Amino acid sequence: MNTSPPPHHSPRPAHGTVLVLAVTLLLAGCSGGSDSGADTGAAGKAGTGHLKVALITHGADGDAFWEMVRRGAQAAAAKDDIDLTYASDSDSAGQASLVRDAVRDRVDGIAVTLAKPEAMKSAVTEAKGAGIPVVGLNSGIDAWRSEGLLEYFGQDESVAGRALGDKLDELKAKHALCVIHEQGNVALEARCAGVKKAFAGDTDLLYVNGTDMKAVTAAVAARLRQDPSVDEVVMMGAQFALGAVKSVKEAGSRAAVATFDLNSSLVKAVRSGDVQFAVDQQPYLQGYLAVDSLWLYKSNGNFSGGGTAPVLTGPAFVTKENVASVAEFAADGTR
Repeated sequence: MNTSPPPHHSPRPAHGTVLVLAVTLLLAGCSGGSDSGADTGAAGKAGTGHLKVALITHGADGDAFWEMVRRGAQAAAAKDDIDLTYASDSDSAGQASLVRDAVRDRVDGIAVTLAKPEAMKSAVTEAKGAGIPVVGLNSGIDAWRSEGLLEYFGQDESVAGRALGDKLDELKAKHALCVIHEQGNVALEARCAGVKKAFAGDTDLLYVNGTDMKAVTAAVAARLRQDPSVDEVVMMGAQFALGAVKSVKEAGSRAAVATFDLNSSLVKAVRSGDVQFAVDQQPYLQGYLAVDSLWLYKSNGNFSGGGTAPVLTGPAFVTKENVASVAEFAADGTR
C-alpha cells in the first residue's frame, strides 16, 4: 500500500512572485501577530487547485441509492474545488474498463466500489502503478486492504446482516426469506450470510434478477405462495422492498417486509407500516467521505484508519419510532 506523502504538483513560482511573497511575509512578521491562525485548519478549506477525481461504481442507471452516493460526492467536490466525474457499470468487466479509462485520463484520484473484487483487481493495480491513489466505498470491505486501496468507507455487511438477524429475533420472527438481486455481489451475499448466522429461525435464500422489477416481484410472490411459513421477507434495497410489499399482497401472505437501505419512498412505507424497518448505511456519506478523503490525501497527506481500518457509515436502524428524524433529509434525496 502506498502511504507515502503525495507528490507536490505546484509549479515553480516566477521570481516576481517570490519577491511579492517575501515582502508579504516580512510585513506579516512586523505586524506582531501570530501566523498560527493561517495554518490552523488550512487542510479543511478548498484552494489546492483543481484536482481531477473519478468516482466509479457498480450502480445501475436510475437507482436512487447510487444517486445519493453521487450527490454526496458532488457536495465534497464542490467544497474542495474538485473536477469530479462519475461513471458506473453494473457489469464488473465494464466497471474495470471505466477504471482504466480514468487512468488514461490521468486523474488525480479514484474512488471505486468492489462488488466483485477479483474482477477489479487488475484495473486497480494499473491505477496504483500509475501513481493514482485509490479509495474504496460501499462494497469490498473484506478486499480493500488486499487490493492495496488507501482507505475504505462503508458498512460492514456481515455486521449489518447479523444485526438484522438479531432484530428479527426481537420481533419473534420464525422463517426469513433473504432475497439477493445480484448473485455474486459480495456485499449482498455477506448480508444474507450474516442474517443466517445470527437469526435463530430458519433462513432461506432466493436469487432474483434485479434488473427486472416485475420479475423480482413475481418471484418473491411465487415463493411466498409456495411456502406460507415464511413470516419475514428481507430485501437488499429500498426499491426491492417496495416491490416485496406488492409480492406479499399478491401472494395473500402475512409475511412482514424488512430491508437494507433507504430512500424517500421507503420512509413513507416505514411510516405506514408496510415495511417494518430499514438498515441505513448512509450512501450520501459514503460518496462524500470517499471524494473528500482523496482531496485531504493530495493536499495534506491524510488518510483515515491508518490504512488498516475502514471508516464505518452503518448500520443504523430506521423504524416507525425514529423515521421522523430522517424523513426531511430523505425528502431532499440525501438519506
